[in-house]
Amino acid sequence: VASQVLSEVRRGSHRECRLLWLADCDARSTSTYFIFYGNPNAELPEYPSDLATTGEGFDLDISNAHFKAKLSRQTGQLERLTLRREHGLELFSGGEGHGEPPGIDWAHDYVDEGGFQKLRISLWESCPDYEVVRGPLCTVVRRWGFPVSPIHPVFSPARMHIDVEYRFYSGLPWFEKRSTMKAIQSFRAEALRDDEWVFSGQSFTDQLWIDRDGHAHTGNVSADQQEQLWGVGFFNRQSGDAIAALFLDHSADGLPELKHTGAPLLYYRWHGHVWSRYPLPVKDIPKNAVLRQKNAYAVIPFTESAGLVELERMRRRQLHPLVVQAGKLDTIVDTVVAETQSAARSASDVPASRLARSGELGDGPVPKTAIWQALRDCKDAQLYTADIDVVDLGLVYDVRVRGDVVTLVMAMPHRGRPRLGYFVDGSISVHPTKSVPIRARLMDIPGVRQVVFEQTWQPSWSSNLISDEGRRKLGLTERE
Repeated sequence: VASQVLSEVRRGSHRECRLLWLADCDARSTSTYFIFYGNPNAELPEYPSDLATTGEGFDLDISNAHFKAKLSRQTGQLERLTLRREHGLELFSGGEGHGEPPGIDWAHDYVDEGGFQKLRISLWESCPDYEVVRGPLCTVVRRWGFPVSPIHPVFSPARMHIDVEYRFYSGLPWFEKRSTMKAIQSFRAEALRDDEWVFSGQSFTDQLWIDRDGHAHTGNVSADQQEQLWGVGFFNRQSGDAIAALFLDHSADGLPELKHTGAPLLYYRWHGHVWSRYPLPVKDIPKNAVLRQKNAYAVIPFTESAGLVELERMRRRQLHPLVVQAGKLDTIVDTVVAETQSAARSASDVPASRLARSGELGDGPVPKTAIWQALRDCKDAQLYTADIDVVDLGLVYDVRVRGDVVTLVMAMPHRGRPRLGYFVDGSISVHPTKSVPIRARLMDIPGVRQVVFEQTWQPSWSSNLISDEGRRKLGLTERE
C-alpha cells in the first residue's frame, strides 16, 4: 500500500509523525493494515503516482488525473485551475486585480474600522512564512502571516494573523483548503471574507448549492438558506464541467455562531462567476477570537441528476472519515494467517512474497552498514569544535546500492548554504579531527566503483533530523 510520512517532529527523545495511506474500506466495515518499520537497509519509497508537483518553494504547479493547479509565483494563492477532461477548461480570473496578480482564490481579507482600507493576503510581496510537503500521495502548501495594506508598509497593522493551507491528493477529484484567522488584538472589522472565488470567461451556465441539511440544489439560493450554506458552485449543462466548494468545517472561538453565506452569482459586475463568504455576525472582534474553516473543492463531470447525488455523497464521506485504531498485533496476525490459510486450497496456493524491495534485504554486494559507518568520517568543518558528522546532522536522507554503484540522497541545512559539493569533494579535511570528503571516503570501501549524489530540498532539513549524539555535540539540551 502506498504511504507517505508527514509532519515528522521530535519531542525530547521521542519522534512523532503522521502517516498517510490510501485506505480501501467500505462503509461499516473493517480493514487491517500493518505498519512496518526499523529496517536498517530501508530506502526512500518510490511509489507510482498520478500526483506531480513541479517548481520550488511555494512556486508550484500541481496536477493529478483530474486537474492541474497553478499557484501564484508571488503569494502562493491558487491562480489557475485546469480541468483534465475533454477540452481542458481553464479556470482563471482576468484583469489586473487590485494591482496584484489575479487568482481564482481571493480570500482572506478584512476591511478595517470606518471602511478605510481592505487588508489582503493577496497583496503579499512574497509569503511571509510558508511550509511545503511533497510526496507521492499528498502535496501540502501552508502559508501564514498578516494581511497587508494597499500602500504597505505605510500601514502595517498586526491585528489578525492568517494561516492558509492547501492539500492536493493523488487520484482524488478534489483538494482541500484549511485556514484559521486569529485576532492578535481586539479591533473592529467592517467586513471580513474567509472564502471568495472568482472565475472569468462565463464558463458555466448554472449555480449549485448545498443546504444546512446536506442536500444539494441547483438555481438561486432560497431566502431561508442564504446564511446556512454548506456548499456552493457552478456547472455547465452542455459541457458537464463543474466546480463545487464543499464546506466541511466553519466555526469560531470567541464569537457568536458564524454566518454561512456565499451564495453563488453567475455574474457580478466585472468579476463574472463569484461566490464570496462574509462570516462575521458582529463587527467588533475580541482578542484571541479565531475563525476556522475546512473546505473541499471538487471538479467532477456533472449532470444535474447524478452530479448532485455525487456531491452529497462526497461531502457526507468527508464529514464521516474512517476511524483508525491500533490493534493488538498478536490477535491481528493470528486472524490474518487463519483467513489466508482458509482461503487457499493448500499451502502451495499461497504465493511466496517479500516485503523488502531490491536493495533492502541487506544482501547486496556492498553492505549499507559499511557505508553508514564510513560516513562517520565526513564532518562539517564549519562547526569547528563540535566534531559532528553528516550522519548525526541528519543530512543523509537515503543510501541505495545497485551493484557497485552507491547513490546518496542528501540535503543542505538551508538555502543560504546550497552547495552540496562542499561535503562531496570539498575542503572538509581541514577539520581538526579525521574528516574526509564523502566521495573519497566511500570509494575506499571494497566493492564500490562509483558514488552518485542527489541533492534535495524536499523535505527541508530541520533540527528534528539531528541524532541524539548530534544534539549532545551541538549542546542542544532537551526541555523537560
